[in-house]
Amino acid sequence: MNLIFAGTPEFARSALDALHRAGHEIRLVLTQPDRPAGRGLQLQASAVKQWALAHGVTVAQPRSLRLEGKFPEDAAAARAAIEAADADAMIVAAYGLILPQWVLDLMAAPRSDGRARWGCINIHASLLPRWRGAAPIQRAIEAGDAETGITLMQMDAGLDTGPVLLMRRLPIPPDATAAHLHDALADLGARTIVEGLEALAQGGLEPRPQPEAGACYAPKIDKAESRVDWTQSAVQIERRVRAFDPFPGVGAMIGGQHLKIWKSQIDSAETPVSAGPGEILSANADGIRVACGQGVLRIIELQRPGGRRLGAAAFLQGHPLVAGQRFEPA
Repeated sequence: MNLIFAGTPEFARSALDALHRAGHEIRLVLTQPDRPAGRGLQLQASAVKQWALAHGVTVAQPRSLRLEGKFPEDAAAARAAIEAADADAMIVAAYGLILPQWVLDLMAAPRSDGRARWGCINIHASLLPRWRGAAPIQRAIEAGDAETGITLMQMDAGLDTGPVLLMRRLPIPPDATAAHLHDALADLGARTIVEGLEALAQGGLEPRPQPEAGACYAPKIDKAESRVDWTQSAVQIERRVRAFDPFPGVGAMIGGQHLKIWKSQIDSAETPVSAGPGEILSANADGIRVACGQGVLRIIELQRPGGRRLGAAAFLQGHPLVAGQRFEPA
């Protein structure tokens, strides 16, 4: 097929590369504008843009696609590029911009030669309608879901509400972090979109409406969520530690210093009746045991500002913590 691809981060680049290797012609790439990154805050191209430049594919980076919005000239230029590409479908993966109705209408209309298009197809990292929205990977871990997956969805005007074309499932390991699950889903998404387009071309996919039962919203991760609330259960905190690794990480204050918690486990010990949430019960090479609203959390990898991630034993050698100290409330 002749395709337009809209995406920005590494998750999207995996799918873009797979489509190219499968023989599809990428006529246009839409991606977010370059952003400051790194210590020097130098402008950096997205993973998708880097791929497109390396493969000689035309790139458009509109700040908005709304023709009557804040950047109408960007939207108009993008519209001209989309029309000129005259593609069979637009594949969307973690693009970061909302597609307005004119994009959906344009990609649903026949091509210049009268042939039908396949519209806008989204590669979504959840089993829709579970976790519609911006952060399905993190929210699935945070909620303790046993499985997730990839959904190919025919896009409509709603937020991840369009008909389902194809779904592939993936178990979530009990120790999965967002980083590990992201990579597994990126690989699955790349394979699923290639499989889906092949089936679509052969008439083997029928769009199925999503049920509303079980629909959840996965809001974008806010840095304010990264502070540990010790009144929560140890189970909830441990899940959030994994869900927010690598970004934004989970942190807590103790003795005036901010510590990031990168790895933790649920401790089997009962919480002493006298211990309040956030109180350290013991601190040794096996970990830092902290009382929670329910249960005990064992911290086994943490980090000081400007330092490296360290196991509990190495951390305590230079920064001792003792039983009875208490982490500050959120």
